Amino acid sequence: MLYDIKLTISYDYERLADTGRHLLRLQPLNIEGEQRVVSSFLSVDPSPVERTDRVDFFGNSVVEIAYGDAHPDMRCSVRARVDRIQMPTTFDISTPVDRISDEAASVASLAHDAPCHFLGSSPRIALDPAMAAYGRDHVTAGMSTMEAVCAIGTALYNDMEFDPAATTADTPAAEAFARKRGVCQDFTHIMISCLRGISVPAGYVSGFLRTLPPEDGPRLEGADAMHAWVRAWCGLEFGWLEFDPTNALIVGSDHIVVARGRDYADVNPVNGAMRTSGDQTSHQAVDVIPLH
Repeated sequence: MLYDIKLTISYDYERLADTGRHLLRLQPLNIEGEQRVVSSFLSVDPSPVERTDRVDFFGNSVVEIAYGDAHPDMRCSVRARVDRIQMPTTFDISTPVDRISDEAASVASLAHDAPCHFLGSSPRIALDPAMAAYGRDHVTAGMSTMEAVCAIGTALYNDMEFDPAATTADTPAAEAFARKRGVCQDFTHIMISCLRGISVPAGYVSGFLRTLPPEDGPRLEGADAMHAWVRAWCGLEFGWLEFDPTNALIVGSDHIVVARGRDYADVNPVNGAMRTSGDQTSHQAVDVIPLH
């Protein structure tokens, strides 16, 4: 499926910011066999005095910018065309979930997608007994890892409520889990903690979700902003499976990948520091247009 993507993220400052340095992870990824970036352009206004384009440890496209002059706002715009490859039907050749820990430990690698990076605590996720227990409660004897991932993700979809007013970007996963409500970031962090709690390697994916509703179904949550979902390692033969707990589905051609990491801290779309005072307001607009 071919998509045109438009993204704008803006920040308006109550008082001038007289310096700043930011990391931007906003452009779609080229992923062999999954998605192909036909074109992509990121513009920033006002123009920074420094700009460096590079790739981070997890293979994400990063643009580093710096400001030296006073500015009242900042606007980042992405225009991209992406070919999201239709993945074949997923056959379950995943490892039994009661053996996934041993199989993950057998992988002698520190590469960016090695399962060892996605098992313990990470900057935004602490292993939590309540979430680990929730994960165990939805795993039955003889389950494959793929079945366990889908069962936990679907259970969270059924037990939690999508509520943009319930949390902020800084709300801990444990707090959102206790409230049983939140947004896609919360659903994703909670599911990752549940999976790691039962020794299934799991990470965070940020990206876009197509804006058109599915045929004969409701409009998917998260379609007007950047979206988030889970990436779980299901064994040596199977590899990685991506699951969207906010919408209870295995990720397919409706999801466009921007960045992958251990949690939100690794894929934060706009991260950095500046010198200013007072409040700031931000706005995000995303348009994902299928091209027929």
